[in-house]
This record gives sequence, C-alpha cells and structure tokens, in this order.
Amino acid sequence: MKQLLELYRQWRGAEPADVQQLPGAGSNRTYVRFTDAEGETAVGVIGTNLDENHAFLTLTEHFTHQQLPVPRILAVSPDRMRYLQTDLGSLSLFDAVRGGRESGGRYTLKEQELLRRTIRELPNIQIRGAHGLDFSCCFPQAEFDREGVLFDLNYFKYCFLKPVGLEFHELKLEADFRLLAKDLTTDSWPIGESGQTSAAPCFLYRDFQSRNVMLVDGQPYFIDYQGGRRGPYYYDLASFLWQASAQYSHKLRRELVREYYDALQRYVEVPPVRHFVARLSLFVLFRTLQVLGAYGFRGYFERKHHFIASIPPAIQNLRELLAYDEGSHLFHYPYLMELLDRLTEQPRFQSVERKTATPSKYDGQGKLVVRVYSFSYRKGIPEDESGNGGGYVFDCRSTHNPGRYEPYKQLTGLDEPVIRFLEDDGEILTFLDSVYQLADAHVRRYMERGFTSLMFSFGCTGGQHRSVYSAQHLAEHIHEKFGIEVRVCHREQGISQVLEAKS
Repeated sequence: MKQLLELYRQWRGAEPADVQQLPGAGSNRTYVRFTDAEGETAVGVIGTNLDENHAFLTLTEHFTHQQLPVPRILAVSPDRMRYLQTDLGSLSLFDAVRGGRESGGRYTLKEQELLRRTIRELPNIQIRGAHGLDFSCCFPQAEFDREGVLFDLNYFKYCFLKPVGLEFHELKLEADFRLLAKDLTTDSWPIGESGQTSAAPCFLYRDFQSRNVMLVDGQPYFIDYQGGRRGPYYYDLASFLWQASAQYSHKLRRELVREYYDALQRYVEVPPVRHFVARLSLFVLFRTLQVLGAYGFRGYFERKHHFIASIPPAIQNLRELLAYDEGSHLFHYPYLMELLDRLTEQPRFQSVERKTATPSKYDGQGKLVVRVYSFSYRKGIPEDESGNGGGYVFDCRSTHNPGRYEPYKQLTGLDEPVIRFLEDDGEILTFLDSVYQLADAHVRRYMERGFTSLMFSFGCTGGQHRSVYSAQHLAEHIHEKFGIEVRVCHREQGISQVLEAKS
C-alpha cells in the first residue's frame, strides 16, 4: 500500500485527502479509491500477477487509443505491479438491474434499456477493440483454441459429472468433446460469389458479465477484460444472456440477441440470422457446460454451498436448450446429448416447474390451482370460494398511488402509462420483491403436499391501480415459474383471466 500511495503522490503532486479500500469482488487484486482536496478521485490497483497486469495495461492503452468506453491509465509503477486509473464510480450494471434479477426476471423498462445499451456496445469493444491489437499481450493465452475448449469440457467432466455420480463411457464422451471443440473453433460461411469467409478479428472479452460493466451517467463502461483473447463473438453473447442467475425471459433474451445482431452489422458483415442463431446455440451449450464445471469445483470440492444452489438454474438452461434442439437438430453429438438428457432428468436437478403434485383427497387430479384477486378495501376482502378458507391478503396502500393524478384516473394497473408510473417510481417493485419470496415458498410447499387451492389477494383504495398491477404481476410470476394454472380476478374492474397449466 505504501508504494501505491507513493505512486499517487508522484502523479498528483500532493497527499490524498482520503483513502478508501474498495471491495475486490473475488479478485486477488487490491483496489483503493484516492480522493484529493478538491474531491477529485482516482482508483489505485495493486496486482498480484505481472503478466495479468501487463495484459490489462496494454489492452487498456489500446482500447483508449480506439476511444472505447474503458478506464484510462493515469500512472504505472516501474515494475508494473501497481497503477492508477480513472474512477468509474461505484454503480455496476449488476447493481442497477438487481430488482429484475431478484424478482425472478421481471425487469423494468428502465432496467431493460440499460441491458440494451450494454449489449449494443459489446460489438464496439469486440470488433473495434481488435483493430490493430497485438494479441500476443493477452493472458493466459492469445487465442480461443481447441486445447482450451477441451480443457473446459474436461473440467465439466471431472468437476461436475464425476462428483454427481453420473455413469458415462469415457471414450464415447471424449469423441463427442473433440467434435464439439472442432465445431466451436471452426466457423466459415460464404460471402458473395468468391466463397471467401469472414475472418474479421474479434476480441473475445471472456468474462463479459454485468459485474464487469460500470455505469457512468447511464452509459456502459467496461472493466476486467484482462483475460480476453482473440476468438468468436458468440462466446460473450452466450455468457451474458444465458447467465443462470439473470433469469431473462425468453422474450427479453430474444430482443437482446436481436439488438446485438443489429449492432454487430455496423462493424462487420454478419452471417444470415439462421446461421447466427445456430452458432450461438452451440456456444450456449459450451458455456453452460463450462459454468457447470465451475459450479461443481466451487461447490463439491471447495464446499462453497452457494455454488451448489446455482446448479439447478444452470441445469434448467440446459434443459431448455435440449428441448430446443429436439426441433432444430443443431447438435450432432449423440452420446453427449444422451448423457445430458440423463443429467437433466436426475431428481436432484428437477426444477420446481417440472414437479407434479401428489394426488390429493380434495381433488382427483391433484393439481394446485392458484387464485389471485385485486380488490378495493371499501368493498371488503374477497371470499375464498374453494371452501378451504385462508390465503394471503396484501395491502398495497403504502405505495405511491397513481390514482391521485388526473392522467391516470381513468386507467388501471393493466395499462401501460400506469405500469410505467409504478415501475419508474419503484415502490411497488420493492413491495413485490417480498411478496414473490413468500409466495414462491408457499406455492412450492403446497405442490409438495398435494394441496389443490391457494389464494392471494391485493387490496388498495379503489381496486384499480396498485392492486391490479400487483395481482397481475404475481399471477404471471407464479405461472411462469411453476407452470401451474393461475386464475386472476380483478374484482372491481370485472376482469378475469385463466393462465392455463403448462403441459
């Protein structure tokens, strides 16, 4: 720390007024924020690996020359183990979209726009960042190649498949791994009559995730790209959009893929959409296996239980990918596909959505049906028509009421202007975060016990805005997450809807 402080003194020509150590977010590097007497800040970094430091410094200098949104290097120690960079603040994309992630993937319009800005900016650093770049500076390797792919696939085999006890034929699996590695590192598609293929260099970020995107005045800036190398642009897109904890809906994910595809066309000639989607699916498969290998190592070997908890969402991503392949036949690795089918069917990895409730004495079919109501407290709480009694009643009146304002008085919580008002205000989202957690636990337990009826009700002053919004969103949340029948009734509006159980 003394040497870093001395580097700051030499650069600024004065002592800092304040020194604050910043969280490392799992990195071995030490980050310190220096503040001078005028309130201007800079971030000091102490690295632990000279080659890694060299990669970051060289890449940053190149990206700055290319006018890309990255921090600028202010000063470097003679041994290159310490350096100062511009301060990008403390708001990461990860923090900015926390509400959508923790509400099961219900991202607000503001959060969706931040995701779109980020995904549109990704080709900028991938393609423009690769122009004139000497990839030999990259660490630990200069290029995405077959050896690296096979290393990650074997990581999945030994750190995940082996610990979960799934039997497999070593040689058959190795043969499919080699085919997959070949396909991932070989991509050619014809351009024009010459038959030439696209060979535009691309910088593969490698660790492109929301924690490595900082927001400055709402605009994305990139950090922690020192593990990058030359490679295919599909990898980063798959890493970002199929991160299990993000819980992006299919609709939002498709929109973000389209945003990326359109943005990419401004930099290079791109393959046709069908080819692009097929290649992307291949990288989604690889990235999912890679993530499971990492979760297995951290969870089964290092005994870090929160990584074990991350496995089922990743398995669900895999399950959805295999279902997609049934209709498209993208993956020509028969033994690997058969093995993954067996993996996703293991009881320990069965998602709640696929569980079927035990038959109940109350209903011959044994299927849970959830009823969700909105109502006005002036007209009383809805009765439970099932005859079982009980259920949850939530009071929405503590949240900001759009009904107090003239433009919204004739609208309901189903109308876009009211939805925008409530989501931009944010109080209703915080309120629903707690509701979702309680409801998820209750629905899950009712399904396990074979119960057939559960009721949630949301009340507000008039049963028009806040309660309608809350009831509709909880109904859709439960239906999307558990796949069961949900009946929603907006009593004061005379509106009813049945969300059918998924087959």
